[in-house]
Amino acid sequence: MSVFLEQFPIVFQALNVGFLQTLKLFGVTLIGAIPLGLLISMGSMSKIKPISKAVKFIVWIVRGSPLMIQLLIIYYFPGLVFNNPVWGSGEGGRFIAACVAFVINYACYFSEIYRGGIQGVPKGQQEAGVVLGMSKSQIFFKVTLLQMIKRIVPPMSNEIITLVKDTSLARIIALQEIIWAGQAFMKGSQGISGQIWPLFFTAVYYLIFSGVLTMLFSKLEKKLSYFKV
Repeated sequence: MSVFLEQFPIVFQALNVGFLQTLKLFGVTLIGAIPLGLLISMGSMSKIKPISKAVKFIVWIVRGSPLMIQLLIIYYFPGLVFNNPVWGSGEGGRFIAACVAFVINYACYFSEIYRGGIQGVPKGQQEAGVVLGMSKSQIFFKVTLLQMIKRIVPPMSNEIITLVKDTSLARIIALQEIIWAGQAFMKGSQGISGQIWPLFFTAVYYLIFSGVLTMLFSKLEKKLSYFKV
């Protein structure tokens, strides 16, 4: 017990640093993927066939291949093929590459959710907007978008909670997120080795983070419940 009490502050500090990296990756992914996903959904619904087909093909590739492979390709491809490591070296470069991979991956998933939400809005309401003299942008933002938000909250919340756990995949390119930090104490870190209990504490971080997000999305759904679709 005395050894545990001595090691705990060291482990706790390392896990906090790792969790901060996880939290940063999570935040950057959402900030980038939410608007990009909307743009991609517009492209997939474009009436210009070459554009819609090209966008749908890209979405199919991204959604059909593992995120882990995408991380490896995005991080290593420029350096190995073009001899130009565009991401730079060190933890900063790995973080940027991970952010790019996560944003592209989740934007493609979000785009399909957006597309389903937009196409689920009855066309009659859009036609009513035209009759009332509203422009296309006014119809989208004041009619379609409001109803789409209500429809997409449940599937979006599921994807975002999945993102919390998927951030752990960034360790494949040696990004030092929370699981990397916890596993380091098995191999040897800061004078501690052969200890598996720090990994169990990483699960606690994920459970708390996911629990907080679940409560927030539950409250959001209740607030939007006044808007019937």
